Order: sequence, then structure tokens, then C-alpha cells
Amino acid sequence: MLQAVRYSVEHETRYAYTTPVSQSWQLARLTPRVLPWQKLLSHALQIDPPADERHDAPDSFGNSVTHFGLHGAHRLLRVRMQCVVEVAARPALAGIEDPPWEAVRERVRIDPHLDGLVPARMSEPTPLVPLSEAARVYAATSLAKRRGWLQAIDDLMHRIHADFEFDPGATTVSTSVDEVLHQKRGVCQDFAHLMLACLRGHGLPARYVSGYVLTEPPPGQPRLMGVDASHAWVAAYSPAHGWVEFDPTNDQRVDTRYITLAWGADFADVVPLRGVILGGGTQEMEVSVNVTPVA
Repeated sequence: MLQAVRYSVEHETRYAYTTPVSQSWQLARLTPRVLPWQKLLSHALQIDPPADERHDAPDSFGNSVTHFGLHGAHRLLRVRMQCVVEVAARPALAGIEDPPWEAVRERVRIDPHLDGLVPARMSEPTPLVPLSEAARVYAATSLAKRRGWLQAIDDLMHRIHADFEFDPGATTVSTSVDEVLHQKRGVCQDFAHLMLACLRGHGLPARYVSGYVLTEPPPGQPRLMGVDASHAWVAAYSPAHGWVEFDPTNDQRVDTRYITLAWGADFADVVPLRGVILGGGTQEMEVSVNVTPVA
């Protein structure tokens, strides 16, 4: 069995405004989840200027959300998260029978209460991942008739990685799945949304996962793409396997190098920091992320 790995994570976001902001209300999803394979050993969230009000509460997906407000004029906002996380191996899949993907779809349809209705919810379209005929057609090659669920999704992940180029300048947060399919390039958010559209288009539950990956790899291993900010991947569900995580950006199932921050139906559910302000003029945002192993 692989030994658990401990990481130190720093995630800093800075907003600079051209004119003073008089009021700011923000939601921060910057607390890694506690999971059977992931322990949160320490966590601190620093807000500068200090928040005038602040409280934590879970959202509908069980992510921890920090709500805070600033009621004094400011031209700079800095939010810095520091934590230590221990990550063990995800549940092993060896020896589990791989049912046809159609059987998984039908099981979720006839028994929508599986896993507390979550798979049923994650089979539906969302504003950022609407039903896409182009994505459904693209996925059909992988979802051949009676093909095993795990084998089919692995193949879909491999094809997205092979067919699409990682290009940070090609898309924005509002780029649609159909645009990504057309231009064949994007970033981890785009590839996760595409994979969700492919699976949901065939009635298969899948959710969007955000988090971090190891910034610098162990000797002899390639550096993963998407490490300079929060990363995104996909978790797909079958009653036999539970939730299995796939990273189409790096063409691999998720392992101990991945730290889970939050999950939801699409990117809008897991944005690390979002809010509304009064004033501010134009703004510039800088984000830095660093993930390092702890001895």
C-alpha cells in the first residue's frame, strides 16, 4: 500500500483596484475537504485588510465556505490560505467487476436515491455545462455498446488528452464546451467541463472537482500541467466503484499527488474566491499557488 504523503499548500489571491472599494462581500472556498483518504492537519485563512465580519458554513455540496465582508475603504485585497494536508491512496479498484456503462446509467435512472441523490443531480445539465450534441457525439466513440464503464471513461480521458492542446491563452472562464470542441485547445477547466458534457450527454453522473497538484514532481517524473493555480478534474460515479477521479489534462487517474479542495456540478460551484464590491473602478487580479511535500 502506498504511504500517505503530507503537503504544505499556499494559495494567495490579490486584487488591486484603481479607485477605493467602499464595501466588499466575498465567498472563499479555500478549505480542503476532509475525506477518507485526505486529512486536513492545519489551516489558516488570512484576509488583508482584516474582515469586519466573517463566518464559515458548508454549501449544498459539503464544501466549507468562508463568508466575509469589508466595510472600510480599500484599494487592495489579499486573501492567503495556508494549510498542511495528508493524502493517502484513493480506494483500490482492482478486482471490482466493471459493468457495462449502459447498466450504470440505468441503475442511476431507476434508483435516483443512490449516494443521497448526488449521482442523479450530477447527471443533469448546468449553466456552464449544458447539453451538447457535439460532446455527446464525441463521447460515442469511447462509449461503445456494452463496453465496461471504467474502460469507457478511461478511453474518453485518453482521447481528450490526445485530441486537445493545453493552451492557457486560448479560453476564458466563459468559453463554452462547443467552442472548446471546435478549437481543440484550452485549460484544465475546459477539459473538465468537456468531459462532464460527454458523460452527462449519455446519462452518466459526473462532477467537477477543484484542488491542487504537486508543484514540483519527484525526480524522474514529468511536471504535471495545471500546477500554477488551482487545478480541475472529474469524478465519475458507478454503484460498483463509487466516485472515481480522472484528470483529462494529464491523462491519468487521480493519485496521492492531488489535493481535493471542493466539488460541484461545474466551475461556478467551486470558484475559490468570488463576491461583489461597491466602487473599485477597474481591477487586476493575481493568483499564486505553491504545493510542496513536507518531510
